[in-house]
This record gives sequence, structure tokens and C-alpha cells, in this order.
Amino acid sequence: MSTGSMLKEQLVRELARLPEERLHEVLHFVESLLRQEQQARAATLLQECDPEQDPLLQYSGGVAHGSLARNIDQELYGT
Repeated sequence: MSTGSMLKEQLVRELARLPEERLHEVLHFVESLLRQEQQARAATLLQECDPEQDPLLQYSGGVAHGSLARNIDQELYGT
């Protein structure tokens, strides 16, 4: 049995001993840890992103015209 699965089993045993109101606290703590992990993964992905390979970043600034939204109502609705 791996260390991770033994640790999970120990956590389950200890959780079974807690009163229900404390289980809510544990759940919130675990959810917080998971959010932190997700944010860390997202930050890592952003750092690993190569701007040379991102078509949106390559296109940024590709239009020399001023504001593209200028007079948009007139263009769309003829007003």
C-alpha cells in the first residue's frame, strides 16, 4: 500500500471521529487548498505559455486603425 493511500485512510478514520459541525470546517479548508492548487496550476500554465505561439498575442496591435468601436451604432443601425 502506498504512503498516499495510507494517509487517505488515516484521514478518513480521523474524520469519522469529528463532530459534524467540525466537518464543515474541514470541508472549507480542503476546498480552499484545492482552489490554491488550481490557481497555482493556472499561474504555471500562464508562465509556460510561449507568446510566439499564441495567435492572439501575435495579432495584438495588428490593426493600425483607431478605436474599432467608434461610430459602431451608426455602422450597425444606421443611426
